[in-house]
Amino acid sequence: MASGWQPDFEQLVDQHQFMVFSLALRITGDSGLAEEIAQDVFLEMDRHLLQLDSPDHALFWLRRVAVSRSTDALRRRRVRRTGDWVEISDHHHVTCEDSASPLGTRIEQLLATLPETQRAAVVLRYQEDMTPEEIAAALNAPLATVKSHLQRGLKLLRAKAHHHLREYIREA
Repeated sequence: MASGWQPDFEQLVDQHQFMVFSLALRITGDSGLAEEIAQDVFLEMDRHLLQLDSPDHALFWLRRVAVSRSTDALRRRRVRRTGDWVEISDHHHVTCEDSASPLGTRIEQLLATLPETQRAAVVLRYQEDMTPEEIAAALNAPLATVKSHLQRGLKLLRAKAHHHLREYIREA
């Protein structure tokens, strides 16, 4: 650690536990699974604590591992299911600050139906306010691929919203 920064496990958990849980929740759509993932992420961080050399590096590392563990969990769950597509009504009801309203809950449900790579990119971009370059680094993916995931994910989300959220759309 050349920077002289001394990572404090408890402080990092306090600062980032909501962000890690929220990423896992929005990617998986399952609060129980998100709690397990968050615990796993912090246990892994504890094992790699001395490799983190700055607060920014710790944040980057936590985001990357949270997204990776969440998408891995979705893949494992998909293998156990008979089909790849899940209807909106089959998802757990998400309870986050942003989804306290009926519209927020419906948007969370629609987000959960996006393919995992698109969902991860959209969540990192609009929940974590990361740039496409930062997302590419976090996902270890080419920038063009991230931009494609964002574009396709938003297009699909808009189409689903137009179809499923008609009661909220004001006709001009």
